[in-house]
Amino acid sequence: MKKILAFAGSTSSTSINKKLATFAAQNLENTSFDVIDLRDFSLPIYSEDEEKNGFPKDAKKFSSLLDNYDGFILSLAEHNGSYTVAFKNIFDWSSRVESNVFRDKPLLLMATSPGERGGQSVLEAGSERFSRMGAKELISFSFPSFYDNFKEGKIIEKELFKSFKEQVIKFENAVNK
Repeated sequence: MKKILAFAGSTSSTSINKKLATFAAQNLENTSFDVIDLRDFSLPIYSEDEEKNGFPKDAKKFSSLLDNYDGFILSLAEHNGSYTVAFKNIFDWSSRVESNVFRDKPLLLMATSPGERGGQSVLEAGSERFSRMGAKELISFSFPSFYDNFKEGKIIEKELFKSFKEQVIKFENAVNK
């Protein structure tokens, strides 16, 4: 059975993006999954000077973890229209350890926010960038108004759930080709 890795581009202990990534993984039907938390990876802020000291243990650990999966579910938190600093930092370190970050494997890229735009700015930035970083088949989904549309661990608005499920199925089909 194929296996995917799900995580949020956030280190918030109450991350709505981690809830969405976990929910997406739970909606896979023929694929197993693991969920990780970026808080488990402690890294200095990336710089060329830091890299001269060698790759931090957690940068190598995160990068090698990506080798073990057949696809990825990533839900990006949006800070000022872009990635969180924590995600950008682990992404920068990972791209230095292995430039093909997503290993030519499928990526379900999502974003959510409390607002109506559902993290569309960060989703656009990620879609543009990750397609050049080894996301073989990039499928995206924006989830608006998280607190209005996600209750008791599920999507309550039927049309939104239908659209979400279509993207999850498309992703799972790409993983299981």
